[in-house]
Amino acid sequence: MELKTYLAERKALIDQALEKYLPPVQGQGARVIVAMRYSLMAGGKRLRPILCLAAAEAVGGNVSEALPVACALEMIHTYSLIHDDLPAMDDDDLRRGQPTCHKKFDEATAILAGDGLLTEAFALMSQVDHGLPDCNAVVLEVINLIAQAAGSRGMVGGQMADLLAEGQSLGLPQIEAIHSLKTGALLTAAVRSGALLGGGSPKAVAHLTRYGQCFGLAFQITDDLLDVEGQAAEMGKSPGMDLLRQKATYPGILGVETARQQARQLVSQAVMELTGLGLEAEPLRELVQYLLIRRH
Repeated sequence: MELKTYLAERKALIDQALEKYLPPVQGQGARVIVAMRYSLMAGGKRLRPILCLAAAEAVGGNVSEALPVACALEMIHTYSLIHDDLPAMDDDDLRRGQPTCHKKFDEATAILAGDGLLTEAFALMSQVDHGLPDCNAVVLEVINLIAQAAGSRGMVGGQMADLLAEGQSLGLPQIEAIHSLKTGALLTAAVRSGALLGGGSPKAVAHLTRYGQCFGLAFQITDDLLDVEGQAAEMGKSPGMDLLRQKATYPGILGVETARQQARQLVSQAVMELTGLGLEAEPLRELVQYLLIRRH
């Protein structure tokens, strides 16, 4: 398969759906909706929704039925970026190559835009009807899964641990624990939710969940490496910020070459988890291997 074409087609599908699912700019909340749209439609790889759709396809599911949850995952991810960029957190000026939400608007509007996207995501997921026999049970399982991955047991908890770890000397188990929550939890939830919505067997869902876990850690390692070696023009944000903030990173603990080797091992493990799946899982195979060569 041609990964570049696949990603472009999936991104176009997701962007079109996001435009449909976002509330119109009107009423008392017009300003915050403009800010929500600004950050959500600013580009980005759409990685989490693409993983969700690819996992649904890998088990023989219908992409259109998983699309609302895929879009909800992108809303949650974008909310987290808006809040991460705030002065109280990472204090970033650029995101996806343009001013961050609080720079474009103001801090209060950015906070509310993040809140609005998070809430809109769960409203959207609650309306899913994908036609499976136990539709309600599956949708409730997916909503619970994503809520846990996004909250204090997942992304939010990982972000808190990451902030507390700044300037601290950590070992590999500690940094893996932080990033399994901060980055890995929502990526894993994207894959697992797609497998569930696609009607995957318990065995297939288990393998895809482990794929997601490996993907999440490999993604974080390559992200850390890009912060060391990347270029601002390619990344859409300033490199070198992890060192400036004294963040706990894989290259910082392991060194660049060992961190790169760790990423390769995780990618190999992820591919192995897909052994029992057919050609329908090819996008997932290509996506995880792309992590090793990505530049943004």
